[in-house]
Amino acid sequence: MPNFDFQKRLRRRTLLRGVGVSMSLPYLTSMSPSWSAEPTDPPHRFIAFTLGLGLVPDNLYPKESGRQYEPTYYLKPLADLKDKFTVISGASHPGVKGGHRAEASILTAAPMRTAGGSANTISIDQLLSKHFGHNTRFPSLVLSVDGNTSPCYTESGAMIPPIGQAPELFDLLFVDGDAKTREKNAKSVARGRSIMDLVGEDARSLQRELGQVDRDRLDAYFTSVRDLEKRMEQSQSWAQRPKPQVDLKRPKEIRDRSDFVARWRLMADLMKLAIQTDSTRYLTLHMDGSNHKLPIDGVTNGYHTLSHHGQDEDKLQQLKLVETAIVSAFGDFLRLLASTEEAGSSLLDQTSVLLTSNLGNASSHDNRNMPVLFGGGGFKHAGHLAFDRANNYPLPNLFVSILQKSGLAVDKFATSTGTMEGLV
Repeated sequence: MPNFDFQKRLRRRTLLRGVGVSMSLPYLTSMSPSWSAEPTDPPHRFIAFTLGLGLVPDNLYPKESGRQYEPTYYLKPLADLKDKFTVISGASHPGVKGGHRAEASILTAAPMRTAGGSANTISIDQLLSKHFGHNTRFPSLVLSVDGNTSPCYTESGAMIPPIGQAPELFDLLFVDGDAKTREKNAKSVARGRSIMDLVGEDARSLQRELGQVDRDRLDAYFTSVRDLEKRMEQSQSWAQRPKPQVDLKRPKEIRDRSDFVARWRLMADLMKLAIQTDSTRYLTLHMDGSNHKLPIDGVTNGYHTLSHHGQDEDKLQQLKLVETAIVSAFGDFLRLLASTEEAGSSLLDQTSVLLTSNLGNASSHDNRNMPVLFGGGGFKHAGHLAFDRANNYPLPNLFVSILQKSGLAVDKFATSTGTMEGLV
């Protein structure tokens, strides 16, 4: 007979987890202090900037391959960084289609089904967080410029909602409550752990009453309970500890919602502080396909409208201005990391920074030939890695290279066939 008391407590546990996530997320994901003992070698970080509307290929990709390429219109603002990043053409996620729907696949490389629902897999940032996230206060941070979607997915294929406001991110990273508040938070985490203990005891007793199939299912569930208990134990050790202090005033949100590049830059500044204080090592900032009109002279149409240009020359010219601003902001972020010293090198040397999109051609909703700029990370950059644009190279190979550089002993991610050729 089923244990209805156990099932009732499972339902209660699920509800409490839901409340805990919505009310106490910073404490449930807090891991370790930014001023903990430094490791022998500086940690490796991974940051992804993802775009929902791509970049016009002709303005991005050089005609020449290798290090001696002539910078294109978009790459001219990054000319001084030429040895610090690689532009990759002719790459995409094998089997990924669906136009805008493939936004969910940017960091997972998992094909989305066109019917009957979609089953996603873990994104590269969350895989890193799973193995190394316990080393920092926040295992990972998922951010957005505009919107409530992200390309970050858990192991079970659930999307992680992003933080979309710079002041909210600042408070999460650097604003402490008083001692009484920290004590209250510690008690909240402790209560959560007691719930996990209760559910764990029930699971062990019920296992003896089930058949093999149900025991396997319960074992998988019990494994997730143990993982959550472990995270809560780490959280409890942090709930009473102060956050790092930074010499920066709490930023004000940019009121002009159309100035999404300025909001992008503001978030990027906080991302740099997040890794500099070792508050987290894995961050993603997503810019979706909003139709805000960027306040730039010469731009009269919304961003999404311009991306579906249909080869209209006026729209292409406006889109060039918008996308130049985006790529220039990416270049400024690389410079910011490169100018910040860490353990005899720079933050950029210790941080793999990726800019990419699900769309290679937003106007035709083509997911092939994804735009890719990849900087830092201690790699010897190759200038322009030019792969076959008709028969694309698997971009998940780059993910394998990043994972290995981060210290994860893997030789496969999604549809990869190895590590990225030409990137040392």
